Amino acid sequence: MILLDRVTKAYGKTAAKAGKPALNRISVHVSAGEFVILVGTSGAGKSTLLKLLTREEKPSHGKIVVGGIDYDTLKDKHIPLLRRKIGVVFQDFKLLPNRTVFENIAFALEIAGMTNREIKSTVPKVISLVGLEGKEKSFPHQLSGGERQRVAIARAVVRQPKILIADEPTGNLDPKHSWEIVKLLEKINKYGTTVLLTTHNVDIVNKLKRRVITIDHGKIVSDEAKGSYRQ
Repeated sequence: MILLDRVTKAYGKTAAKAGKPALNRISVHVSAGEFVILVGTSGAGKSTLLKLLTREEKPSHGKIVVGGIDYDTLKDKHIPLLRRKIGVVFQDFKLLPNRTVFENIAFALEIAGMTNREIKSTVPKVISLVGLEGKEKSFPHQLSGGERQRVAIARAVVRQPKILIADEPTGNLDPKHSWEIVKLLEKINKYGTTVLLTTHNVDIVNKLKRRVITIDHGKIVSDEAKGSYRQ
């Protein structure tokens, strides 16, 4: 599902200006349906790795294959197709403030070219999945932080991506809502979606007992099946 083979990413157009690489010859394989937690201090290389997976950045060296798509041969015009296979959730929600819950989720289907009939059929199912029944007409400012993150997750999964990247999704939430979001990610994973979660929350990592990949200074320093994390 996700393969990185000796991937290096250095910023800067020339070798002289590139400096120390953000990622240095990392190799990772994530199977379909896995739930993987990516940890590391700020600046360790986690964000760069995610940008490589969504093709916001290109590797300096190495091979990346996601969902059967070889990034070496991926043309720019096919990047939107790739991104339909990858849902992304951010720490700061990135919701449209002037659209309701229903409209925020529907927007992801509108830009994919789905008909109004398909949208009206699909969105309620996803609203039910994330536990937001009765909030369809609410605007983001009327929701709690946990509810806003549920909307963001619904928008990310409404097109049924094969992979869900959750980049610090609990960073702005209190412990109760953080754990609710993690449980929702586990629920989505049980439906077959591969989940890649980045977090600084030690309690979440240690309670989940999932595969943990630790990045430090651009290198993978550990990859444990039921890992833990100490900051």
